Amino acid sequence: MLHAAADVDSSDFEQLRIAISGGASLPGEVARAFETRFGCTILEGYGLTETSAFGTFNNIDRGAKIGYTGRAVPRTVAEVRDHDGNICTAGIVGEVFIKGPTVMKGYWKRPEDTSAALSDDGWFRTGDLGETDGDGDLRIVDRLKDLIIRGGYNVYPGEVEEVLYSHPDIIEAVVIGIPDDYYGEEVAAVVAVRPGSSVTTDDVTGWAREHLSAYKIPRVVQFVDSLPTGSTGKILKRSIDRTELIAQKQN
Repeated sequence: MLHAAADVDSSDFEQLRIAISGGASLPGEVARAFETRFGCTILEGYGLTETSAFGTFNNIDRGAKIGYTGRAVPRTVAEVRDHDGNICTAGIVGEVFIKGPTVMKGYWKRPEDTSAALSDDGWFRTGDLGETDGDGDLRIVDRLKDLIIRGGYNVYPGEVEEVLYSHPDIIEAVVIGIPDDYYGEEVAAVVAVRPGSSVTTDDVTGWAREHLSAYKIPRVVQFVDSLPTGSTGKILKRSIDRTELIAQKQN
């Protein structure tokens, strides 16, 4: 919607008051650009298929908080826990757990997967990394399985993607880890740029270097016309061909 060519401005959307985003984390740059172009508040929520799509949601009465998905919805509880199961204090990243009436009873005919995801007292282990702020609002950091460990340092792909999205010529971006003999994993980025853009690999890494610590900078950058998406428009990170990225790194 942001990149669709149209001779319109926010005055053309005077009746549009609220927009809702879900399904994947919304980059802050995209949220701000959306609110500017369409002149409305965009509220982000968080949930999974296993929680009937609801877990937390921003409250319009308190105002949207860009980068955060709000507090737990009614009759639902959300917690961020560390490796030992202790509740994390504000600002500490841990795994998100959800409990409430919308949480599934289990995976169909998959008892082992069910026991791994659901505790006896009904808590669902989401597999998502998040943190809360001082107001109790949740921010999703990344998927636990997408975490990149480069030379012993944790790299959250979402943080790197956020920086790449802030580049004026980058339309879409995905950051993934690829095997590396020395560091264990290396940071790689797949990006789609505006038509006619002359952005190079050095431009992308240089931009990242201005905003990120050295170990978070993508060392491999691949340019594509567009990233693979599902029926809802969500970027399908699992569909990225890592073999091409690995071959590019080796060259």
